[in-house]
Amino acid sequence: MTDDDPTAGTTAADGQPQPDETWALSASLSGPALRAAVEAILMVVDEPASELMLAQVLEHPRDEIGQVLQELAAEYSEQGRGFDLREVAGGWRFYTRAEHAATVERFVLDGQQARLTQAALETLAVVAYRQPVNRARISAVRGVSVDGVIRTLVTRGLVEETGVDSDTGAILYGTTSYFLERLGLISLDELPSLAPYLPELDTLEPDTH
Repeated sequence: MTDDDPTAGTTAADGQPQPDETWALSASLSGPALRAAVEAILMVVDEPASELMLAQVLEHPRDEIGQVLQELAAEYSEQGRGFDLREVAGGWRFYTRAEHAATVERFVLDGQQARLTQAALETLAVVAYRQPVNRARISAVRGVSVDGVIRTLVTRGLVEETGVDSDTGAILYGTTSYFLERLGLISLDELPSLAPYLPELDTLEPDTH
């Protein structure tokens, strides 16, 4: 029994492991519901999710989570989905299948010519007016996760990494010269003032008291 096993507990006199009082298996997640919960988490992770982390979040034994992951991976392969579930760097994550690499690449490159979505435009505006800014601050302004939108803006060359926040270690983002080119601006100083429309931005400054 290892210290990192979320299902580890005390051992009774008969030698049978007894779960800790703080550990209770979730009765609401079993069978298809558990598989769906695992899929839902994997859809939003930025890095491979470990079996231990999933076990802790879903309150199920690590071995059971591992079995679910293996079954899902096999199911996706058998069905010939456009994506697969791989175990990489100690965790699990969805990836597009290698045989579709050319199609995905064409979509990404061609997509750079498409119009930006409303979410992308709003995120780009926050970056433009608050840069350098990290994703947490952008999410705070918009009220939703911006991880996917940031990746899109970086891919299209409108936003780039500009450094690291010395306090939090988070990556900072700013607009690129291509952004200025597309808007026909010489510098960010030419951006119109948004103060009358976004007064709440100043209230998001961290409290230092």
